[in-house]
Amino acid sequence: MAEGAHGAKKQHNHDDVEDRNSRLRKKAYEKELRRLQEELGGRTVEGSAGGGMVVAVMNGRQELLSVRIEKEVVSPEDVGMLQDLVRAAVNDALARSREVAAAEMGKVTGGMLPPGIL
Repeated sequence: MAEGAHGAKKQHNHDDVEDRNSRLRKKAYEKELRRLQEELGGRTVEGSAGGGMVVAVMNGRQELLSVRIEKEVVSPEDVGMLQDLVRAAVNDALARSREVAAAEMGKVTGGMLPPGIL
């Protein structure tokens, strides 16, 4: 009977070590994700529409940093066209930003992205 209790204690110690290792891996993973989020905040991408007449600049955290609009596409008679160009440029920048973020996150996660990460 004493042998069985001793085996249970060994298993319990092994489980404690595994739990500790799991927590350490999780902390390291979370630290790396925070570092990556900071890095992505410093990276920029551009999206454009209308042959570059409207350009949206976004960072790797999908934050819109700026919009440049050439004066040739500003017309009080056709505000709808300008709105469409801005929307298209922002969506282009967003897609590029997501691609950059996914590629960088994939390096940390081994290609597996947690749901809702982007």
